Amino acid sequence: MKELSLHILDIAENSVNAGASKVEITVLENINKDILTITIKDNGKGMDAETVKRVTDPFITSRTTRKVGLGLPFLKAAAEACQGSLSIHSQLGVGTQIEVNFQRSHIDRMPLGDLQTTFLNLLIGYPQVHWIFNYQVDEKSFTLDDQPIKEILADVALSDPSVINYLKKVISEGVSNINQDNN
Repeated sequence: MKELSLHILDIAENSVNAGASKVEITVLENINKDILTITIKDNGKGMDAETVKRVTDPFITSRTTRKVGLGLPFLKAAAEACQGSLSIHSQLGVGTQIEVNFQRSHIDRMPLGDLQTTFLNLLIGYPQVHWIFNYQVDEKSFTLDDQPIKEILADVALSDPSVINYLKKVISEGVSNINQDNN
């Protein structure tokens, strides 16, 4: 994967496949400390300690469609190549939290990518999940919790074209407002 947003999408889809009904994605950029942190936390089925130890092995996967799982191993290698790390905390029946850190300015750090489209695709693709997206650069932050939106919409689907346009605008403006002074 060439962008971190695609790794976020992959891990979030893993959360959904693990039965999560709530997924929180946080992207923190600390310019002064030169750190980029991505955290994905879910309330899915979780993993036992042995699985957590092995999950970054590319030849271990729970998928039935292929024999290898490359997402987490590639993300871990990318983080370590940029003076960072990947940690996984999980408990059976409780959920999983994956945190990855990068030296923000490292020349080999892949770009963050299109967070707006990643968030929008997750919202629309998995409407049964409670999504919380947090994006912060230093003291400026944007949070989108889809629960209040779903309550207001009631029976209107998130995939309705007018809702998609609204969500796209809210997410784009939120992310853009955070980045306007930091590019």
